[in-house]
Amino acid sequence: MLISVYIPFLVTAALAVLAPPVAHRLPPRPAALALACAALVTAAGWAGSLALLAFTGVAQIPEIAEEGRWSVSALRSQDPVYAVVAAVSTLVLAVCVVSLGVAAVRQGRHLLRARRECAGLPGQTELAVLDDDVPLAFALPGSPGRIVVSRGMLRRLDGAEREALLAHERAHLRGRHHVFQSVWRLTAALNPLLRPVAVAGNFVLERWADEEAAERVGDRTVVAHAVGRAALASAGAARPAALAATGGVVPQRVRALLAPPPARRSLPLLVGGLLLAVCCASLANAASDSDRMLDSAHWALCSAQATTTAAAAPTGHDDAPGHRPDGCCAVPDRPDHPERHV
Repeated sequence: MLISVYIPFLVTAALAVLAPPVAHRLPPRPAALALACAALVTAAGWAGSLALLAFTGVAQIPEIAEEGRWSVSALRSQDPVYAVVAAVSTLVLAVCVVSLGVAAVRQGRHLLRARRECAGLPGQTELAVLDDDVPLAFALPGSPGRIVVSRGMLRRLDGAEREALLAHERAHLRGRHHVFQSVWRLTAALNPLLRPVAVAGNFVLERWADEEAAERVGDRTVVAHAVGRAALASAGAARPAALAATGGVVPQRVRALLAPPPARRSLPLLVGGLLLAVCCASLANAASDSDRMLDSAHWALCSAQATTTAAAAPTGHDDAPGHRPDGCCAVPDRPDHPERHV
C-alpha cells in the first residue's frame, strides 16, 4: 500500500499534462471517447486513493476501532501512512466530495433549463429560427434536441455555409455531446487536476462536430469559412451556455479544417489504456493491502482478548469452547494428557 496507493495520483498528473496536446492531434471522435474514459477512471482512482489514505487515520480512532473490532496499536504498528498525510487526505476528500455535489446540482439545473428552453421554442421541427438580429447559433439537448439559429446569423452566411452550420449543430445533438460535457465537468469538480482534460474535451467536441459537418457538406473549406464567419459575427454577442459552432478556440479549429483530416493513431490510445490499467491495478492492490492490514489488526485484538479471558476465567466455565460472546474467535482448549479424560 505504501507505493501503490500513490500511483493513481501520478497517473492523473501524467494524463492531465499529456492528454490535451495528444488529443488535439487525434481524430476528434476517438479522442473524445478516450478523454471521457480517462476522466472517469482517474477521478475514481483519485477518490479511491484519498479514501484509503484517509481511512488509515480514521481507523485509528478508538471509537471506530471498537466498532470495527480491531486493535489500534496493531494497526499503528503496521500502518505505513503518516498521520498528517491521512489528515490532509481526509480534508481534501471532503472538499472534493462537496465540490462534486455542487457541480452535480449545477449541471442538473443547466440540463433542466436547456430542456425547458427546448420545449418552449416555437414550432415542432428540429430547427427553430429566432426573429432576432443578434447572430446566434447553438444546439439545445432535449427529447428530441433542437437547433436554434437567429435570423441575424442566417443573414451573415451564404447557402453552403448555412448548411455547414446546421450540420455542425446537428452533429452535437446526434453525438449527445452534452453527456461528454457533463462527465468532464463532474470529474473535474471531483479531481481538480482534470480541469485541463475538461478544457481539451470541449475543444475536441467542437472538432468532432466540425469533421462531421465537413463529411456532410463535402468541402472542408466551406465549413472553415462558416465557423470563422459565425465566430466573427457573434463576437460581441453573449454566448449561451450550450453547444455552439462558435465555441472552442476558433483559429485552431479553422486551421484544422483547412488541413487534411487527422490520421488515425493507435499508439497514444494504447499508452493511455496502459496507464489507466496501471491506475486500476494499483488501486486494487492498495485496497487489498488495506484489507489485509485490518484483518491482521482484528486478529491481534482477538488474540489479546483470548489471552486475557483465558488468564482470568475459572477452570470450569460454561461457555462453549472456541466461541466468544464479543465476536472474536478463540482457539479451543486442548488437554495436554488425553488419557485423563478416559
